Amino acid sequence: MITAETRTVTLDHDVMLDSIMAGLRRGAGDPTHRRIGNGWLRVSRTPDGPVLIMIDAAGRTARARAWGDGAAWALDQLPRLLGATDDPSDFRPLPEHPQLVEAHRRFPSFRVGRTERVIEAILPSCIEQVVTGKEAFRAWRLLVTEYGEVPPGPGGDPESPAYGMRVPPTPEVWARVPSWKFLLAGVEQRRSRPLVRAAGRAAALERTLALSFADADRALQSLPGIGPWTSAEVRQRAHGDPDAWSIGDYHVGKAITWALTGEKLDDDACTELLEPYRGHRYRVQVLLGMAGLTPPRRGPRMTLPTHTPYATRGRS
Repeated sequence: MITAETRTVTLDHDVMLDSIMAGLRRGAGDPTHRRIGNGWLRVSRTPDGPVLIMIDAAGRTARARAWGDGAAWALDQLPRLLGATDDPSDFRPLPEHPQLVEAHRRFPSFRVGRTERVIEAILPSCIEQVVTGKEAFRAWRLLVTEYGEVPPGPGGDPESPAYGMRVPPTPEVWARVPSWKFLLAGVEQRRSRPLVRAAGRAAALERTLALSFADADRALQSLPGIGPWTSAEVRQRAHGDPDAWSIGDYHVGKAITWALTGEKLDDDACTELLEPYRGHRYRVQVLLGMAGLTPPRRGPRMTLPTHTPYATRGRS
């Protein structure tokens, strides 16, 4: 059994661990993230190798145990994962948006964390393009379970809460996944193509962490198949960009405008409405979501496709 390394860190704000980790998890069945009791398990592939890290927090203190070659890197990086580099000091909700004022009052300690693992953010974001979350989460779970590896430490112990988790595949493995395997998972070529292309540019993508948020956005969108929405989803997680709101999302713009004005409006209207919060537009998105300020559903949910190889189980 690999010996665990441990670390205790104290930040200058209360650690909202659930909010940060839930934003990284791709659905309840994500094999790379799992909630356990009052803490979380996270599996990642660091620059030094795979890691399984167990984190719990109370107040301003977080405690972690980590296993694997990437343990020291993950523990050193832990404060940034928990939002230590996020500075909301100049964020001021406007009085004309009382819902946001109240959300900020309720969650003053929310911070945008950063994983500093770009490839782990961009690949599932490619899978999530233009489909429902249920479809995307299922595909991510199937592919990572098949092509990932058992995490270090207790990950292979059937008695461990980490059993069944998987380290995400390396970029080289992602680049070699056959097209028919993507199709079997429900990922058609318009989504698998940018994923494979991104896997081939993994080193260059990781270098965007050294850029400003604006330059990182431009660099990410220079990759064919990566548009504003995918770039935002990556910067939210890997770069910790508090301004990277999910423009182009089917629901987010409508939810923000409904929360702030009582009307569900399009992304152009949402962009205009968020302009006073430039620099913190993703923070606005998250705070409103944490406060439960989402519009009521009045129509049927989007139906899942019935023509993909996954849906037909190979039947013509």
